[in-house]
Amino acid sequence: MVMRLKLEARPQPSQVWSYGSPLLALLCTVVIGVILFALLGKDPARGLQVFFWDPIKTGYALGELLVKATPLLLIALGLAVCFRSNVWNIGAEGQYILGAIAASGVALLADKTTGGWMVVPVLLAGVLGGMAWAGITALLRDRFHANEILVSLMLVYVAVQLLGYLVFGPWKDPNGYNFPQTQTFEAAARVPRLFAGSRVSIGLVFALLGVAVTWVFLFRTRAGFAQQVGGLAPAAARYAGFSSRGALWTALLISGATAGLAGALEVAGPIGQLTPYVPAGYGFAAIIVAFVGRLHPVGMVFSALLMSMFYIGGELAQSRLGLPKSLTGVFQGLLLFSLLACDTLVNYRLRWVAASQKLQASP
Repeated sequence: MVMRLKLEARPQPSQVWSYGSPLLALLCTVVIGVILFALLGKDPARGLQVFFWDPIKTGYALGELLVKATPLLLIALGLAVCFRSNVWNIGAEGQYILGAIAASGVALLADKTTGGWMVVPVLLAGVLGGMAWAGITALLRDRFHANEILVSLMLVYVAVQLLGYLVFGPWKDPNGYNFPQTQTFEAAARVPRLFAGSRVSIGLVFALLGVAVTWVFLFRTRAGFAQQVGGLAPAAARYAGFSSRGALWTALLISGATAGLAGALEVAGPIGQLTPYVPAGYGFAAIIVAFVGRLHPVGMVFSALLMSMFYIGGELAQSRLGLPKSLTGVFQGLLLFSLLACDTLVNYRLRWVAASQKLQASP
């Protein structure tokens, strides 16, 4: 008897595979990564070590891991609110850039006599900058029914051009040897670090507080319930009296606020100035973080750490193995596509069935 594999719809989604799918996707990513290293003529064991062991083997390495994970987690938290509300904000990278620009504009006002209170308006400016940029998408979707995917994505490139104009033009440091960057921010405009000898800042505290606040908002408040009902069943939300317009604005403004805060923390923290290299792809990578973390605040903590491993591993692979920097994006893409494939097991199961055989009469 000839047997074949068949995808069979489950009576109801599998809770086991709902949480097991990201782990299987990670395993598939590792296996494909091993094959990729071998095809590139590199030692697969050394490649895996660079990606999964070197980023955590020392205290300083762990600190750098947290530095990368902080903006990813903050942005992903806001995106999770959007996606659960069925609002597809793909432009968090632009909101992150605008947050960095707005925060830099305030930070550049500080001088050597400015007090430490300056950190508060710097971070607040970042939040408002991200919200304003996300508000453009909300306005166009609300008033003109524009597709938020296209609008938010196109605004990313507008933000990049605005950033380039500022650092190559009016905000360029006159004493910066013609490099396209602002002057280094004064100490009063820099966010404090948590540990001596490490670049980890209070942004990590904000990210962890954001996890708790997002969990309470989504699962313990009426407003969070309204957001999710509006995403899953718009008709039921309207029947219950929930405002679809309110859900749209709430989701996008929250997402813009977290992305803008991430941008502010980045320029006022590890970078210390505004440069053309502020767009590091965190806004796009955070989409993967959100889905690998199952749009759950706690799950996104682990997926943010994993994604930051890919960032650091890609940098180490470039310097130690001579591989291109684009390898980081390759691993991010592998993880996303592996997750999409493995998520099939949530609603379907594999079964061995007997293949039907047709007897053909001999001529």
